[in-house]
Amino acid sequence: AAGTDHGFRIYNCDPFREIFRRDFDRGGGIGVVEMLFRCNILALVGGGPDPQYPPNKVMIWDDHQSRCISELSFRSEVRSVRLRRDRIIVVLEQKIFVYNFVDLKLLHQIETILNPKGLCAVSQGAGSLVLVCPGLQKGQVRVEHYASKRTKFIMAHDSRIACFALSQDGQLLATASTKGTLVRIYNTIDGSLLQEVRRGADRAEIYSLAFSSNAQWLAVSSDKGTVHVFSLKISAGSPGTTQSRSTSEPVVSSHSSLSFIKGVLPKYFSSEWSVAQFRLVEGSQYLVAFGHQKNTVVILGIDGSFYRCQFDPVNGGEMTQLEYHNFLKPEAAF
Repeated sequence: AAGTDHGFRIYNCDPFREIFRRDFDRGGGIGVVEMLFRCNILALVGGGPDPQYPPNKVMIWDDHQSRCISELSFRSEVRSVRLRRDRIIVVLEQKIFVYNFVDLKLLHQIETILNPKGLCAVSQGAGSLVLVCPGLQKGQVRVEHYASKRTKFIMAHDSRIACFALSQDGQLLATASTKGTLVRIYNTIDGSLLQEVRRGADRAEIYSLAFSSNAQWLAVSSDKGTVHVFSLKISAGSPGTTQSRSTSEPVVSSHSSLSFIKGVLPKYFSSEWSVAQFRLVEGSQYLVAFGHQKNTVVILGIDGSFYRCQFDPVNGGEMTQLEYHNFLKPEAAF
C-alpha cells in the first residue's frame, strides 16, 4: 500500500499488479496508509503538502463502502499506525496508544523516548500480541507481551535505535542503531542476545529489517544502496525459537575466513557478514521483505521501484534480479 500526494494505491506483490487506486478530488495527500492484512480495511493519516485529513487523526477506511467508518483524534501528529484483526496501534512522537479494534476502546498507553519515525513493531501471527517500541532511554527497546502481561526492557545499543523488526510469531527481535554497522537479534521472552551480524564498517542509515517467515534469514536495507541477507543461526535448543533447521540443509558460513586469528584481531573480523547482497541506487530509501517464492526478496523504493530478487542459500553472493517494475508508473511496467 502506498500513499501519494493525491490519494493511495494498493498493489499485489506476487504476481506484481496494481489492484486499486483512489485519487481524492481536492489535495488528497496521504502520509500513512496501513492495510489490515489483505482486506478492505485501511488506516489512513493525511500527509504531504496538501493533506486529505488532519495529520493528528487516524481515519479507518472501508473500501467496500468507499468511506471512513471511524476516526481517532490526537493532540499531536500521528507518526505511524499498526493494525491487527483485534487491535489498532497508533504511534505519536512520544506516546503509543493501543485500542481494541471492535469498539475502539483504549486498552493501553505507553510513553516512549522521542520517536519521530514512529518506530513500532507488532507480531502478525494469529497467537498472542507482542509489541515492540522504543523505551525511555536511548538505545533501549521495550517489549510488551500482552498474553503474559509482561514487559521486558532490552538495552539493545549504545546509540539511538534506528530500526527494528519482529519475527512473525513475535519471539525474535532484530535491532539496528543510528550507527547502522551492526544488527543484533534478541529473544523477546528473556531479552537475551542470540546473534550479531555486520552490515558494514562505516556508518549507515538502516531503513528496514525483515525476517523470513521461518526466521531462517534476515534482510537489511540501508542508505548505502545495498540489501544484505544474513543467515540466522538461532539453534533449536534456545528458548523462543519455533523451528530447527534440518541437518541436510547446507548453510553458508558467513564468518570471516580470518576467524582463526580471532583472538588477535579486533571484534570487527569475528562478526558475521551477509550471505547475499543486491545493489541499488545509493541514497534512495528502500524497504525490504521476503517473497512467497523460496529464497526471494522483494525491494520497494520510495521512487516507485519494485524489485524481486533471488539469493542462493548455499553459495550466497550477488542476488539475481527476477523482476523490475515502477509502481508509480504502472503502465510503463507492462
